[in-house]
Amino acid sequence: MKSPSDDLRRKPVSDLRPEDAAVELERLAGEISQHDRAYYQQDAPVISDADYDALRQRNEEIEARFPKLVRADSPSKRLGAAPAAGFAKVVHAVPMLSLANAFTEEDVADFLDRVRRFLNLKDGEAVDVLAEPKIDGLSITARYEKGRFVLGATRGDGREGENVTANLATLDDLPRQLSGPVPDVLEVRGEVYMAKSDFLALNERQAAAGGKVFANPRNAAAGSLRQKDPAITRARPLRVFFYAWGEVSERTWETQSDFNKSLKAWGFQINTLGTLCRSLPEIMDFYRGMEGRRAGLDYDIDGIVYKVNRIDWQERLGQVSRAPRWATAHKFAAQKATTVLERITIQVGRTGTLTPVANLTPVTVGGVMVARATLHNEDYIRDKDIREGDTVVIQRAGDVIPQVLEVVAEKRPAGAQPFAMPETCPECGSLAIREAGEAARRCTGGLICPAQAVERLKHFVSRDAFDIEGLGAKNIETFWAEGWLTSPADIFDADGLAAKLQGREGWKEKSIDNLRNAIRARTTIGLDRFIYALGIRQVGQATARLLARTYGSFQAFKAAMTEAAADREGEAYARLIDIDQIGPAVADDLLGFFAEEHNRKVVADLEARLTIQDMEAADLESPVAGKTVVFTGTLETMGRSEAKAQAERLGAKVAGSVSKNTDYLVAGPGAGSKLKKAEELGVKVLTEEEWQALVG
Repeated sequence: MKSPSDDLRRKPVSDLRPEDAAVELERLAGEISQHDRAYYQQDAPVISDADYDALRQRNEEIEARFPKLVRADSPSKRLGAAPAAGFAKVVHAVPMLSLANAFTEEDVADFLDRVRRFLNLKDGEAVDVLAEPKIDGLSITARYEKGRFVLGATRGDGREGENVTANLATLDDLPRQLSGPVPDVLEVRGEVYMAKSDFLALNERQAAAGGKVFANPRNAAAGSLRQKDPAITRARPLRVFFYAWGEVSERTWETQSDFNKSLKAWGFQINTLGTLCRSLPEIMDFYRGMEGRRAGLDYDIDGIVYKVNRIDWQERLGQVSRAPRWATAHKFAAQKATTVLERITIQVGRTGTLTPVANLTPVTVGGVMVARATLHNEDYIRDKDIREGDTVVIQRAGDVIPQVLEVVAEKRPAGAQPFAMPETCPECGSLAIREAGEAARRCTGGLICPAQAVERLKHFVSRDAFDIEGLGAKNIETFWAEGWLTSPADIFDADGLAAKLQGREGWKEKSIDNLRNAIRARTTIGLDRFIYALGIRQVGQATARLLARTYGSFQAFKAAMTEAAADREGEAYARLIDIDQIGPAVADDLLGFFAEEHNRKVVADLEARLTIQDMEAADLESPVAGKTVVFTGTLETMGRSEAKAQAERLGAKVAGSVSKNTDYLVAGPGAGSKLKKAEELGVKVLTEEEWQALVG
């Protein structure tokens, strides 16, 4: 019998009902989070750029149509990935954001329209944009003080990257000392890449020496820059284009194009193909021209980046969690190839999700050898009638593993059978069920399932959670198999774990001491990281930070979750779902976690061993830091989105409805029921002018 989610993923967004949209947003949040970890943390992506972009695009379309269903863990709010192990960390003074995507001319037109609406520009008012080729490389930042290069770092998760100062200093394209007038503090950002001709020559040398042969120029550039020995980096033909800034002590440029001129004057390499466009037709002419020139360039590009040229407009537009509102990336079409799907295997994730994987006859697509692709779930396989032995068309964009686009039916071998998802978990044999309304099938084994238990422990110690050096995936698997780690709290018996390692092959006194010290160093942790480490379904980094900012301390958070779980009609539950961007679906997963006795015991055991630090407001100097604000009515000097973004930057909590916990209601013309309720509750009501005076 068909489940309610059959064909849901293929249904046009315009045909979705609210309940369908909620199911789709849940699925997309989970899938995209999975792919982010695979790409950024594990360097082992399982879908193509095109497939990934399609997931994000569908998510954004559904959110635009159903804004009240936007989830706190929405992919549209997340930054990138954690910094890799082995390098010191650098906290970016100004976050390094990623970019929203456009795929069609209509998407670009929508981007321009959104800019006009946000800025309250007149219809048809020109928005000049700087169009630049999007380099397929590794994002870096370089800091200069009084003109001298002092620090280099990778993007990492956007907030924290890897210190690669010594390696960056080996690049000929990076000036050590800047010429001419320059701000005392100047952070410039760019993309490290490897030219195609240099890449081919490098691979020839590597093959001749019996070394690693890289899949593509981007992988070669990333691997070369992340060498522990800068001498190896120096021997690799790396280059860099610069195009943005981070922290600066003084900004003297008024437009993006002026900044590029300054970069060139200071001695930085810029992409001279960048062009100022003053209309949509000019933008599209540039895009089509670059798409035609793409193959002839000596470096890889995967699209065009459009940036609003005026810096004062950029500052007003600001950003969402993962991307600026004033820029977007217009992607090129994906590349395709044909190969044979040899067999379908099943992977079990940390939440028990069974994911089918296509194992392919290796094939080169756009210069990259690929052999595996995710098949998402049983609906995807059934909809495309994918069978073992089929010849399939695969698609990729960028440097990742492709998606199966379609089956070449006339080449199907005789006797090929439809694929059936297993009804039991291949790891533990427990029943694997598919609940109504869900696309995924999940193992019911919980912590008795080795895949889930191990993956949950890996998540707990991962970079964005407890970040314990020395407890990598291999050691977690070994310690779990030995029975030493059965619960996250077991990790913090550092002395007991060290005693067990005595005499073990591969463990010397120094490495044991290092692990013991690494564990002890993580017995104090921030509230947002702790919440994220618990591995609650749908609670990613963005949601964890939102919850931490809202409740402040773990005791307050735990008490609120316990109270809300006990009474879904009570004040604690109402406050939870009143948090802007948190809805019933996320609340159900949060409260379901705290309603489970086993989970409460895990939390209690951790509390006994840890110090969980309170979450500070984003801006302690702000007069609205920690205050709860609601906006209603028509705002005249800025759009509603700009007002909310401003409040959050100042450390305020933005709610969607008025309650007794509301500190301020900012009411513009046309305010209705929210204004009436605020007056009834005695909430302080501000005009837009009074709000601006309050926040300065």
